[in-house]
This record gives sequence, C-alpha cells and structure tokens, in this order.
Amino acid sequence: MRANTNLFWILFGFFIVADAAYSIWSLIYYGEVEWVGTLAIGLTGIMSAFIAFYLGKVMSSQGGVLPEDRPDANIEDGDAELGHFSPWSWWPILLAGAVALCFLGVAAGLWIVPIGLACVAITLVGWVYEYYRGNFGH
Repeated sequence: MRANTNLFWILFGFFIVADAAYSIWSLIYYGEVEWVGTLAIGLTGIMSAFIAFYLGKVMSSQGGVLPEDRPDANIEDGDAELGHFSPWSWWPILLAGAVALCFLGVAAGLWIVPIGLACVAITLVGWVYEYYRGNFGH
C-alpha cells in the first residue's frame, strides 16, 4: 500500500509539472492558454493527489502492514473469507436468464419486461431462500 501511495504522489508531481509545461507551450505556440488541455491535465493531477491521500489515510488507519506489503509473506497470508457460495446452485444462472429477458424486453418490446420482472422476482426469492427448504434446509 505504501508503494501505491508513493506512486500516486509521484504521479501528482508529474501531472502538475506536465500541466505547467503544457500551459507554457500553448501560450508560446498559440499566444493564449489552451484551457481544455490545461484543465484536463491539472484535474488529473488533483485526482491522483486525492487517490494518494485516500490510500495514505487507509494505510495509517489499518493498524499494521498488510500481507501484500511484506516481502516475506506467503500467498495464504492474504486469504480472507469471501463468503459462502453454493457450487450446485442453479439460481444464479436462472436469475441471469431472467435479467436477460428484461433487457430483451427493453430492446424488442416492452410487453416482455413485466414477464422478465416476474421471473427476476421468482429467481431472486429462490436464490435467497434456497437454504430454507429441501435437502440443504437449516
């Protein structure tokens, strides 16, 4: 994280210098400042400063060094609990098909959208409550 913070501070400095050079160059070449490029490069520099500031605050508030910042860390040190996923569940595929039916309704005919929304509601409820009934009910 420290390397990312330093990288964005370096980018901030680069974009500010590039913005000044662009402004001077356009002033010499055109006789006036070209505002679109000057503002775009300047705002890109400001955005990189925002990102560097945010990453610095996150790094200082996390209370320690993350595994990805330590050179002696193993891959499994950074493993976190990602959640519970059902490898046998068909509900996500059915939900994707129902959402695709909604988009088809928007593209082909609006009369298909209510049918798609009903299918989305059914499949969403089925996916949320799949562990409350059947073989895997708690």
